[in-house]
Amino acid sequence: MDLRGRRVALVLDTNVYINAAAGRLDPQVGALVENALLFHCSVCLSEIALGIGNADPRHQTWTATRDHYAELFASIPASRLLTPDDGIWTEAGLIAGTLARTQGLQPFQRKDLLNDALIYLTASKAGVPVLTQNRVEFDFIQQLAPEGSFIHY
Repeated sequence: MDLRGRRVALVLDTNVYINAAAGRLDPQVGALVENALLFHCSVCLSEIALGIGNADPRHQTWTATRDHYAELFASIPASRLLTPDDGIWTEAGLIAGTLARTQGLQPFQRKDLLNDALIYLTASKAGVPVLTQNRVEFDFIQQLAPEGSFIHY
């Protein structure tokens, strides 16, 4: 998909936030994110918060990481925060359960797949593609919910 010269709307997957904070985004992906109209999914913010809460606060980078994400979270306008509704939760559970069964996933993989389905379906309902590094998971989800879209980087 050639997106040069176009301002696109995107929902960022959790891995985009993490890679951007670590300086690991490809320059073209970074430029895409910088120029996009960004929407944010509460599921991604929860995944980030889980990581911060689970990290050792004695680690030398913990305070900077916490402060970076606190500033990011505070900067998100309420009008651009997307949250799964009851129907999305149910559909995401069905999709994640079906894929866990048909793909032989381990129990520990189900939560990540559920979160990816929640992100994908929430973005889909808003009519916005998800920017993600997780091609395999989002491709499986899209096969069961073809109305949504994602951009793999």
